[in-house]
Amino acid sequence: MPKPSTDALIQVRGLYKVFGSDPTSILPKVKEGLSKDDILAATGHTVGLNDINLDIRKGEIFVIMGLSGSGKSTLIRHFNRLIEPTDGCITIEGTDVVSLDTKALEQFRRHKMSMVFQHFGLMPHRTVIENVAYGLMVQGVAKPARTEKAREWLDAVGLSGYEAQYPAQLSGGQQQRVGLARALCTDADILLMDEAFSALDPLIRSEMQDQLIALQERLHKTIIFITHDLDEALRIGDSIAILKDGELSQVGRPEEILLHPADAYVEAFVRDVNRARVLTADVVMHPPACRLTTENLNEALKQMRGEGKDYGYVFDGEDDYKGIITRDLIEEEIEKPGINADLVELAEETPTVQPDTSLEEILPTSLEQPYPVPVICEDGDFRGVVSRKTMVSVLAGEDAENSAAE
Repeated sequence: MPKPSTDALIQVRGLYKVFGSDPTSILPKVKEGLSKDDILAATGHTVGLNDINLDIRKGEIFVIMGLSGSGKSTLIRHFNRLIEPTDGCITIEGTDVVSLDTKALEQFRRHKMSMVFQHFGLMPHRTVIENVAYGLMVQGVAKPARTEKAREWLDAVGLSGYEAQYPAQLSGGQQQRVGLARALCTDADILLMDEAFSALDPLIRSEMQDQLIALQERLHKTIIFITHDLDEALRIGDSIAILKDGELSQVGRPEEILLHPADAYVEAFVRDVNRARVLTADVVMHPPACRLTTENLNEALKQMRGEGKDYGYVFDGEDDYKGIITRDLIEEEIEKPGINADLVELAEETPTVQPDTSLEEILPTSLEQPYPVPVICEDGDFRGVVSRKTMVSVLAGEDAENSAAE
Protein backbone atom coordinates (compact mmCIF):
# COMPACT_ATOMS: atom_id res chain seq x y z
CA MET A 1 0.00 0.00 0.00
CA PRO A 2 1.37 3.46 -0.90
CA LYS A 3 2.60 5.64 1.92
CA PRO A 4 0.32 8.56 2.82
CA SER A 5 1.09 11.73 0.88
CA THR A 6 1.75 14.80 2.99
CA ASP A 7 0.20 17.18 0.44
CA ALA A 8 -2.82 15.08 -0.55
CA LEU A 9 -6.26 16.58 0.06
CA ILE A 10 -7.91 13.23 -0.72
CA GLN A 11 -6.42 9.83 0.11
CA VAL A 12 -7.92 6.55 -1.01
CA ARG A 13 -6.49 3.41 0.56
CA GLY A 14 -7.34 -0.22 -0.15
CA LEU A 15 -10.75 0.58 -1.64
CA TYR A 16 -12.87 -2.38 -2.76
CA LYS A 17 -16.41 -2.55 -4.09
CA VAL A 18 -18.18 -5.84 -4.76
CA PHE A 19 -21.74 -5.79 -6.09
CA GLY A 20 -24.01 -8.68 -5.16
CA SER A 21 -26.12 -10.24 -2.41
CA ASP A 22 -23.24 -10.98 -0.03
CA PRO A 23 -20.18 -8.90 -1.01
CA THR A 24 -18.41 -9.32 2.33
CA SER A 25 -18.16 -13.07 1.89
CA ILE A 26 -16.73 -12.61 -1.60
CA LEU A 27 -14.10 -10.04 -0.62
CA PRO A 28 -11.47 -12.61 0.48
CA LYS A 29 -11.61 -14.17 -2.99
CA VAL A 30 -10.94 -10.77 -4.54
CA LYS A 31 -8.00 -10.17 -2.22
CA GLU A 32 -6.64 -13.63 -3.04
CA GLY A 33 -6.31 -12.51 -6.64
CA LEU A 34 -9.22 -14.22 -8.39
CA SER A 35 -10.14 -12.40 -11.58
CA LYS A 36 -13.28 -10.35 -12.04
CA ASP A 37 -14.60 -12.84 -14.62
CA ASP A 38 -13.88 -15.85 -12.41
CA ILE A 39 -15.66 -14.31 -9.43
CA LEU A 40 -18.67 -13.41 -11.54
CA ALA A 41 -18.87 -16.93 -13.00
CA ALA A 42 -18.44 -18.67 -9.64
CA THR A 43 -20.48 -16.42 -7.34
CA GLY A 44 -22.67 -14.10 -9.41
CA HIS A 45 -20.97 -11.10 -7.77
CA THR A 46 -19.35 -8.26 -9.74
CA VAL A 47 -16.07 -6.68 -8.71
CA GLY A 48 -16.49 -2.95 -9.21
CA LEU A 49 -13.24 -1.76 -7.58
CA ASN A 50 -10.19 -3.78 -6.63
CA ASP A 51 -7.64 -2.32 -4.18
CA ILE A 52 -7.71 1.32 -5.31
CA ASN A 53 -5.02 3.58 -3.81
CA LEU A 54 -4.90 7.26 -4.79
CA ASP A 55 -3.54 10.60 -3.60
CA ILE A 56 -5.30 13.69 -4.98
CA ARG A 57 -3.65 17.03 -4.32
CA LYS A 58 -5.48 20.20 -3.36
CA GLY A 59 -6.20 22.45 -6.32
CA GLU A 60 -5.57 19.94 -9.11
CA ILE A 61 -7.80 18.53 -11.83
CA PHE A 62 -7.54 14.78 -11.26
CA VAL A 63 -8.94 12.81 -14.19
CA ILE A 64 -10.15 9.23 -13.77
CA MET A 65 -10.60 7.53 -17.10
CA GLY A 66 -11.27 4.16 -18.62
CA LEU A 67 -13.61 2.33 -20.95
CA SER A 68 -17.20 1.46 -20.09
CA GLY A 69 -17.26 -0.96 -17.15
CA SER A 70 -13.81 0.06 -15.92
CA GLY A 71 -15.16 1.32 -12.58
CA LYS A 72 -14.58 5.05 -13.02
CA SER A 73 -18.14 6.17 -12.22
CA THR A 74 -18.28 3.69 -9.35
CA LEU A 75 -15.11 5.21 -7.94
CA ILE A 76 -16.22 8.86 -8.10
CA ARG A 77 -19.47 7.99 -6.32
CA HIS A 78 -17.46 6.69 -3.38
CA PHE A 79 -16.03 10.12 -2.63
CA ASN A 80 -19.41 11.42 -1.48
CA ARG A 81 -20.67 7.94 -0.57
CA LEU A 82 -23.43 7.73 -3.11
CA ILE A 83 -22.00 4.20 -3.23
CA GLU A 84 -20.87 2.49 -0.04
CA PRO A 85 -17.50 0.70 -0.18
CA THR A 86 -17.16 -2.97 0.60
CA ASP A 87 -13.81 -2.27 2.22
CA GLY A 88 -11.22 0.49 2.39
CA CYS A 89 -10.68 4.03 3.56
CA ILE A 90 -11.35 7.44 2.00
CA THR A 91 -9.89 10.41 3.85
CA ILE A 92 -10.71 13.94 2.73
CA GLU A 93 -8.81 16.71 4.47
CA GLY A 94 -8.43 14.52 7.54
CA THR A 95 -12.07 13.35 7.60
CA ASP A 96 -12.74 9.62 7.31
CA VAL A 97 -15.67 9.77 4.91
CA VAL A 98 -16.51 6.08 5.31
CA SER A 99 -17.14 6.49 9.04
CA LEU A 100 -19.50 9.50 8.80
CA ASP A 101 -23.00 8.92 10.14
CA THR A 102 -26.07 10.00 8.17
CA LYS A 103 -26.27 13.54 9.56
CA ALA A 104 -22.52 14.21 9.25
CA LEU A 105 -22.51 12.81 5.72
CA GLU A 106 -25.38 15.09 4.76
CA GLN A 107 -23.48 18.15 6.00
CA PHE A 108 -20.32 16.93 4.29
CA ARG A 109 -22.12 16.66 0.95
CA ARG A 110 -23.73 20.08 1.32
CA HIS A 111 -20.59 22.01 2.17
CA LYS A 112 -17.56 20.05 1.00
CA MET A 113 -18.47 18.61 -2.40
CA SER A 114 -20.55 19.49 -5.44
CA MET A 115 -21.31 17.27 -8.39
CA VAL A 116 -21.86 17.87 -12.11
CA PHE A 117 -23.63 15.05 -13.94
CA GLN A 118 -23.42 13.85 -17.54
CA HIS A 119 -27.07 14.59 -18.28
CA PHE A 120 -27.13 17.91 -16.46
CA GLY A 121 -29.42 16.88 -13.57
CA LEU A 122 -31.35 20.15 -13.71
CA MET A 123 -34.83 20.51 -12.23
CA PRO A 124 -37.15 21.27 -15.16
CA HIS A 125 -39.78 23.09 -13.06
CA ARG A 126 -37.24 25.60 -11.69
CA THR A 127 -35.79 28.55 -13.56
CA VAL A 128 -32.10 28.78 -14.40
CA ILE A 129 -31.31 31.01 -11.46
CA GLU A 130 -33.35 28.80 -9.11
CA ASN A 131 -31.39 25.77 -10.30
CA VAL A 132 -28.08 27.52 -9.71
CA ALA A 133 -29.14 28.75 -6.26
CA TYR A 134 -30.60 25.40 -5.21
CA GLY A 135 -27.55 24.22 -3.24
CA LEU A 136 -27.49 27.47 -1.27
CA MET A 137 -31.20 27.09 -0.54
CA VAL A 138 -30.53 23.64 0.90
CA GLN A 139 -27.75 25.19 3.01
CA GLY A 140 -30.27 27.67 4.42
CA VAL A 141 -28.88 30.79 2.75
CA ALA A 142 -31.41 33.64 2.55
CA LYS A 143 -33.02 34.20 -0.85
CA PRO A 144 -31.50 37.65 -1.63
CA ALA A 145 -27.97 36.39 -0.88
CA ARG A 146 -28.31 33.17 -2.80
CA THR A 147 -29.90 34.93 -5.77
CA GLU A 148 -27.06 37.45 -5.92
CA LYS A 149 -24.46 34.71 -5.75
CA ALA A 150 -26.26 32.66 -8.40
CA ARG A 151 -26.20 35.69 -10.72
CA GLU A 152 -22.45 36.01 -10.22
CA TRP A 153 -21.86 32.39 -11.21
CA LEU A 154 -24.18 32.59 -14.19
CA ASP A 155 -22.10 35.53 -15.35
CA ALA A 156 -18.91 33.51 -14.76
CA VAL A 157 -20.12 30.75 -17.10
CA GLY A 158 -21.42 33.18 -19.71
CA LEU A 159 -25.16 32.91 -19.06
CA SER A 160 -26.10 36.39 -17.87
CA GLY A 161 -29.59 37.19 -19.14
CA TYR A 162 -30.81 33.60 -18.93
CA GLU A 163 -31.89 33.77 -15.27
CA ALA A 164 -35.64 33.49 -15.96
CA GLN A 165 -35.36 30.75 -18.60
CA TYR A 166 -36.22 27.13 -17.89
CA PRO A 167 -33.83 24.24 -18.70
CA ALA A 168 -35.96 23.05 -21.63
CA GLN A 169 -35.43 26.43 -23.30
CA LEU A 170 -31.64 26.02 -23.31
CA SER A 171 -29.25 24.11 -25.54
CA GLY A 172 -27.31 21.15 -24.17
CA GLY A 173 -24.18 23.24 -23.74
CA GLN A 174 -26.11 25.95 -21.93
CA GLN A 175 -27.72 23.40 -19.64
CA GLN A 176 -24.31 22.02 -18.72
CA ARG A 177 -23.11 25.56 -17.97
CA VAL A 178 -26.05 25.88 -15.59
CA GLY A 179 -25.02 22.60 -13.96
CA LEU A 180 -21.46 23.85 -13.59
CA ALA A 181 -22.62 27.18 -12.14
CA ARG A 182 -24.85 25.33 -9.66
CA ALA A 183 -21.93 23.16 -8.51
CA LEU A 184 -19.63 26.17 -8.11
CA CYS A 185 -22.24 28.32 -6.38
CA THR A 186 -22.03 26.38 -3.09
CA ASP A 187 -18.33 27.25 -2.73
CA ALA A 188 -17.54 23.59 -2.14
CA ASP A 189 -13.82 22.82 -2.10
CA ILE A 190 -14.20 19.71 -4.24
CA LEU A 191 -15.99 19.38 -7.56
CA LEU A 192 -16.99 15.92 -8.82
CA MET A 193 -17.64 15.79 -12.57
CA ASP A 194 -18.94 12.47 -13.90
CA GLU A 195 -18.70 12.40 -17.71
CA ALA A 196 -19.85 16.02 -17.46
CA PHE A 197 -19.17 16.90 -21.10
CA SER A 198 -19.77 13.52 -22.74
CA ALA A 199 -23.33 14.27 -23.88
CA LEU A 200 -22.29 17.46 -25.69
CA ASP A 201 -21.47 17.98 -29.36
CA PRO A 202 -17.69 18.05 -30.04
CA LEU A 203 -17.50 21.82 -30.56
CA ILE A 204 -19.55 22.62 -27.43
CA ARG A 205 -17.55 20.04 -25.52
CA SER A 206 -14.31 21.76 -26.49
CA GLU A 207 -15.74 25.12 -25.39
CA MET A 208 -16.73 23.65 -22.02
CA GLN A 209 -13.24 22.23 -21.56
CA ASP A 210 -11.80 25.68 -22.28
CA GLN A 211 -14.18 27.25 -19.80
CA LEU A 212 -13.34 24.71 -17.10
CA ILE A 213 -9.61 25.35 -17.58
CA ALA A 214 -10.15 29.12 -17.44
CA LEU A 215 -12.30 28.88 -14.32
CA GLN A 216 -9.79 26.59 -12.64
CA GLU A 217 -6.97 29.08 -13.22
CA ARG A 218 -8.98 31.53 -11.14
CA LEU A 219 -10.64 29.23 -8.58
CA HIS A 220 -8.06 26.50 -7.87
CA LYS A 221 -10.73 23.97 -6.89
CA THR A 222 -9.93 20.31 -6.42
CA ILE A 223 -11.71 18.70 -9.36
CA ILE A 224 -12.22 14.98 -9.89
CA PHE A 225 -13.19 14.52 -13.51
CA ILE A 226 -14.46 11.27 -15.05
CA THR A 227 -14.11 10.64 -18.78
CA HIS A 228 -13.65 7.83 -21.28
CA ASP A 229 -11.91 10.19 -23.71
CA LEU A 230 -8.10 10.28 -23.46
CA ASP A 231 -7.84 13.48 -25.50
CA GLU A 232 -10.09 15.18 -22.96
CA ALA A 233 -8.10 13.73 -20.08
CA LEU A 234 -4.79 14.90 -21.53
CA ARG A 235 -6.16 18.34 -22.26
CA ILE A 236 -7.57 19.21 -18.85
CA GLY A 237 -5.90 16.85 -16.38
CA ASP A 238 -3.07 17.73 -14.01
CA SER A 239 -2.98 14.04 -13.06
CA ILE A 240 -4.63 11.03 -14.70
CA ALA A 241 -5.64 7.64 -13.30
CA ILE A 242 -6.48 4.92 -15.83
CA LEU A 243 -8.80 2.12 -14.71
CA LYS A 244 -9.36 -1.29 -16.25
CA ASP A 245 -11.81 -3.83 -14.82
CA GLY A 246 -11.90 -1.99 -11.50
CA GLU A 247 -8.11 -1.89 -11.10
CA LEU A 248 -5.63 0.94 -11.56
CA SER A 249 -3.40 0.48 -14.60
CA GLN A 250 -1.47 3.72 -14.18
CA VAL A 251 -1.51 7.03 -12.33
CA GLY A 252 0.64 9.94 -13.45
CA ARG A 253 1.00 13.31 -15.10
CA PRO A 254 -0.38 13.51 -18.66
CA GLU A 255 3.12 13.48 -20.17
CA GLU A 256 4.08 10.44 -18.06
CA ILE A 257 1.03 8.55 -19.26
CA LEU A 258 1.79 9.48 -22.85
CA LEU A 259 5.54 8.92 -22.85
CA HIS A 260 5.77 6.02 -20.39
CA PRO A 261 2.64 3.82 -20.58
CA ALA A 262 2.70 1.28 -17.76
CA ASP A 263 1.20 -1.65 -19.65
CA ALA A 264 -0.28 -2.78 -22.95
CA TYR A 265 -3.72 -1.45 -21.99
CA VAL A 266 -2.43 2.09 -21.45
CA GLU A 267 -0.19 1.82 -24.48
CA ALA A 268 -3.23 1.00 -26.62
CA PHE A 269 -4.99 4.06 -25.22
CA VAL A 270 -2.18 6.48 -26.11
CA ARG A 271 -1.20 4.95 -29.45
CA ASP A 272 -3.27 7.29 -31.62
CA VAL A 273 -2.89 10.45 -29.56
CA ASN A 274 -1.58 13.51 -31.42
CA ARG A 275 1.58 13.99 -29.35
CA ALA A 276 2.43 17.31 -30.97
CA ARG A 277 -0.84 18.78 -29.73
CA VAL A 278 -0.56 17.41 -26.19
CA LEU A 279 3.12 17.67 -25.26
CA THR A 280 4.56 21.05 -24.36
CA ALA A 281 7.97 22.67 -24.31
CA ASP A 282 8.57 22.06 -20.60
CA VAL A 283 8.21 18.31 -21.15
CA VAL A 284 10.92 17.99 -23.82
CA MET A 285 13.25 20.93 -23.13
CA HIS A 286 16.82 20.42 -21.96
CA PRO A 287 19.72 22.70 -20.93
CA PRO A 288 21.45 24.50 -23.79
CA ALA A 289 24.49 22.73 -25.21
CA CYS A 290 26.63 25.85 -24.86
CA ARG A 291 25.70 28.48 -22.28
CA LEU A 292 27.86 31.63 -22.45
CA THR A 293 28.02 33.98 -19.47
CA THR A 294 31.38 35.65 -20.16
CA GLU A 295 31.64 38.96 -21.97
CA ASN A 296 35.12 38.13 -23.26
CA LEU A 297 35.01 37.05 -26.88
CA ASN A 298 38.11 34.89 -26.69
CA GLU A 299 36.82 33.09 -23.60
CA ALA A 300 33.48 32.50 -25.33
CA LEU A 301 35.24 31.15 -28.41
CA LYS A 302 37.35 28.86 -26.26
CA GLN A 303 34.22 27.56 -24.51
CA MET A 304 32.49 26.88 -27.82
CA ARG A 305 35.47 24.94 -29.16
CA GLY A 306 35.72 22.97 -25.94
CA GLU A 307 32.09 21.89 -26.25
CA GLY A 308 32.35 21.24 -29.97
CA LYS A 309 29.66 23.77 -30.88
CA ASP A 310 29.60 26.51 -33.52
CA TYR A 311 27.02 28.55 -31.60
CA GLY A 312 26.12 29.47 -28.03
CA TYR A 313 23.37 31.03 -25.93
CA VAL A 314 24.35 34.37 -24.44
CA PHE A 315 23.40 35.37 -20.89
CA ASP A 316 23.98 38.60 -19.03
CA GLY A 317 24.56 37.24 -15.54
CA GLU A 318 22.97 33.92 -14.58
CA ASP A 319 19.55 33.84 -16.25
CA ASP A 320 19.09 37.02 -18.26
CA TYR A 321 18.94 35.57 -21.75
CA LYS A 322 20.16 37.88 -24.51
CA GLY A 323 20.24 35.77 -27.67
CA ILE A 324 22.34 33.41 -29.77
CA ILE A 325 25.81 34.00 -31.17
CA THR A 326 27.79 31.98 -33.72
CA ARG A 327 31.46 31.12 -33.68
CA ASP A 328 31.89 32.76 -37.10
CA LEU A 329 30.49 36.04 -35.80
CA ILE A 330 32.85 36.02 -32.80
CA GLU A 331 35.88 35.26 -34.97
CA GLU A 332 34.88 38.01 -37.40
CA GLU A 333 34.55 40.52 -34.52
CA ILE A 334 37.92 39.53 -33.04
CA GLU A 335 39.65 40.17 -36.37
CA LYS A 336 38.32 43.73 -36.55
CA PRO A 337 40.80 46.48 -35.60
CA GLY A 338 40.16 48.58 -32.53
CA ILE A 339 37.91 47.83 -29.57
CA ASN A 340 35.66 44.86 -30.07
CA ALA A 341 32.00 44.70 -29.08
CA ASP A 342 31.21 42.47 -26.12
CA LEU A 343 29.26 39.23 -26.32
CA VAL A 344 25.92 40.71 -25.19
CA GLU A 345 26.12 43.44 -27.84
CA LEU A 346 26.73 40.84 -30.55
CA ALA A 347 24.03 38.41 -29.49
CA GLU A 348 21.21 38.00 -32.01
CA GLU A 349 17.63 37.88 -30.81
CA THR A 350 15.80 34.75 -31.96
CA PRO A 351 12.22 33.53 -31.56
CA THR A 352 11.40 32.05 -28.15
CA VAL A 353 8.52 30.00 -26.75
CA GLN A 354 6.92 29.65 -23.33
CA PRO A 355 7.01 26.44 -21.25
CA ASP A 356 3.34 25.63 -21.94
CA THR A 357 3.66 26.06 -25.72
CA SER A 358 2.65 22.87 -27.54
CA LEU A 359 5.10 21.11 -29.84
CA GLU A 360 2.58 21.67 -32.62
CA GLU A 361 3.11 25.41 -32.20
CA ILE A 362 6.87 25.10 -31.76
CA LEU A 363 7.50 23.10 -34.95
CA PRO A 364 7.16 26.03 -37.42
CA THR A 365 9.46 28.18 -35.26
CA SER A 366 11.98 25.37 -35.06
CA LEU A 367 12.01 24.88 -38.82
CA GLU A 368 12.68 28.57 -39.41
CA GLN A 369 15.97 28.65 -37.50
CA PRO A 370 18.99 26.32 -37.30
CA TYR A 371 19.25 26.31 -33.50
CA PRO A 372 17.20 24.79 -30.66
CA VAL A 373 14.42 27.15 -29.60
CA PRO A 374 14.88 28.90 -26.21
CA VAL A 375 12.10 28.39 -23.65
CA ILE A 376 11.41 31.59 -21.70
CA CYS A 377 8.79 32.16 -18.99
CA GLU A 378 6.54 35.22 -19.01
CA ASP A 379 8.73 36.79 -16.34
CA GLY A 380 11.79 36.39 -18.58
CA ASP A 381 13.21 33.38 -16.74
CA PHE A 382 15.20 31.11 -19.08
CA ARG A 383 14.12 27.45 -18.70
CA GLY A 384 15.95 25.55 -21.43
CA VAL A 385 15.84 24.83 -25.15
CA VAL A 386 13.81 22.57 -27.43
CA SER A 387 15.72 20.96 -30.26
CA ARG A 388 14.33 19.52 -33.47
CA LYS A 389 16.07 16.23 -32.72
CA THR A 390 14.28 15.92 -29.40
CA MET A 391 10.93 16.77 -30.94
CA VAL A 392 11.37 14.24 -33.73
CA SER A 393 12.34 11.57 -31.20
CA VAL A 394 9.39 12.25 -28.91
CA LEU A 395 6.87 12.47 -31.74
CA ALA A 396 8.21 9.18 -33.08
CA GLY A 397 7.49 7.54 -29.73
CA GLU A 398 10.99 7.59 -28.30
CA ASP A 399 12.00 8.72 -24.80
CA ALA A 400 12.60 12.49 -24.52
CA GLU A 401 15.16 11.94 -21.76
CA ASN A 402 17.30 9.74 -23.96
CA SER A 403 17.28 11.93 -27.06
CA ALA A 404 20.39 14.05 -27.38
CA ALA A 405 20.38 17.77 -27.96
CA GLU A 406 21.35 19.12 -31.35
